[in-house]
Amino acid sequence: MSTETDREPMVRPPALRTGQEASTSNLELFFDLAYVLVVNELAVAFLKHLTWSGLGTFVALFVAIWMSWVGYTLYANRFDTDDVLFRIGKLAATLSIAGCAASAASATSSFSTPFAVCFLAGRVILLVLHVRAWRHVPDARSTIGVYLATLAVSSLLWAVSLAVEGPARYWLWGVAVAVDAVGPVVATWRDNHLPLHLEHLPERFGLFVILVLGEAVGGAAIGVHDAEWTPAAVAVGVAGFVIAAAMWWIYFDTAAAVGAAALRRRDDETRDGAPADERHDLFVYGHLPLALGVVLTGVGVEELVLHPEAALPSGAGWILATGVALFLVGSALVLGGSSHSWRAIWPWPVAAVPIVLVAAAFGHHHALLLVAGLALLCLALAVRGTVGRRHGGPGPTPSAVRKTPRTTE
Repeated sequence: MSTETDREPMVRPPALRTGQEASTSNLELFFDLAYVLVVNELAVAFLKHLTWSGLGTFVALFVAIWMSWVGYTLYANRFDTDDVLFRIGKLAATLSIAGCAASAASATSSFSTPFAVCFLAGRVILLVLHVRAWRHVPDARSTIGVYLATLAVSSLLWAVSLAVEGPARYWLWGVAVAVDAVGPVVATWRDNHLPLHLEHLPERFGLFVILVLGEAVGGAAIGVHDAEWTPAAVAVGVAGFVIAAAMWWIYFDTAAAVGAAALRRRDDETRDGAPADERHDLFVYGHLPLALGVVLTGVGVEELVLHPEAALPSGAGWILATGVALFLVGSALVLGGSSHSWRAIWPWPVAAVPIVLVAAAFGHHHALLLVAGLALLCLALAVRGTVGRRHGGPGPTPSAVRKTPRTTE
């Protein structure tokens, strides 16, 4: 029996998808796998070189890849019609990011040219998709024009970087990523009434968080395997898993749920004529330190599982603590930014950030003390957030989140 989807034309022009149901498609899930490969390669490379330069390289490349993912996510949020041309473009972009994964471990050395070529291909494909949207969605041209400009500049910088070598190449990459980063902010400022699909947006970011949480769980599991299941390694690995589980709990039961509901409430106001503000941008960009922190947590846990009796403070301990702190900062941005209120994040989770960093500074010879201590702190924050929501704390109750109707920016 044919379905309505079967009867739709294979080629359909982009259109603002603000009035229909929207959830993450199978194509988007397949697309995300390429980004997970890149993140995994970056984490493995960083684990082999736990130095300041290694940290800087990891963070810089992670930000570049994350911004690439955000660009495609925001485009699909507004214009995904799932026709043949969009599918071909998205699959081609998936291939380009898979190429980035194949070169990520040496992106700043022997494979910098393949990495730049693959990353540039992804930028150009997204630029072409926006050109198509410009042609078919005249009401959105004010916003699309911002993305066209930033993507054109970014693509040009990546292309020029192929003609130079050494530090100049990487400076060009950094400027290109910065240009990409300002695009969504400028687009909101220039046209603050173009809708975002607030059913699709939180789901997409939540799925990305799930994927990077897999990296944190994987760090604990791989560490236990490589340490040959020694009791000390198992204990640290279990504590590391508890940190990852608490992060899941904090994000999905508090930060994401409250943030998404707050955006929907604000959307009701914008639908009545109030202009959009920075809340959507804070929701989006709060996920950068959050996701980065999760991956750093995984790297730190894996190294501490491998060396559970190494002297602390150590590089691995600081990486773990920095990862947890960044996750909390990102959660605060998502929660407080979306709610537009500091009451939602003070004193917790903001006050936990210095506690996490101070914990990493104490000297001892048992990694379990640090990892288990951070696990207990994260669990306490998770319980506090859940209990607070269920007893009238900051943010809506779970039932209110589910019952809030889907609206758009």
